[in-house]
Amino acid sequence: MPNIKIFVDEAEYGAVKGGLADLLPELRTALCTSLRVDETAFQVAVIPVLGIAGQPPVNVEVNLLPRPERTRELVSGLAQDLRAYVGKATAQHVAVRITMIEPEKYVTLK
Repeated sequence: MPNIKIFVDEAEYGAVKGGLADLLPELRTALCTSLRVDETAFQVAVIPVLGIAGQPPVNVEVNLLPRPERTRELVSGLAQDLRAYVGKATAQHVAVRITMIEPEKYVTLK
């Protein structure tokens, strides 16, 4: 159930949109492998935002349901990989935040 949102400052969006579009299939495949999920479980979105000067122009936010194999080390490695992938595709500084969602408080309709 990985839910990934890539927020891009609108001032940079035009310059990075193509690189991100090209990256998304590869990114999904890599994350499916590392998180052991099927592609149908994934939700990925790139969203232009109005940001404030001084903050990273690209922010990646990931929401995951916990699993025993999703240790802090694995999730930290995932954050580093995401920053590297998205940073390479955008040539921008990238911040990454990963949140584990409490399963009993999570509701989804597809």
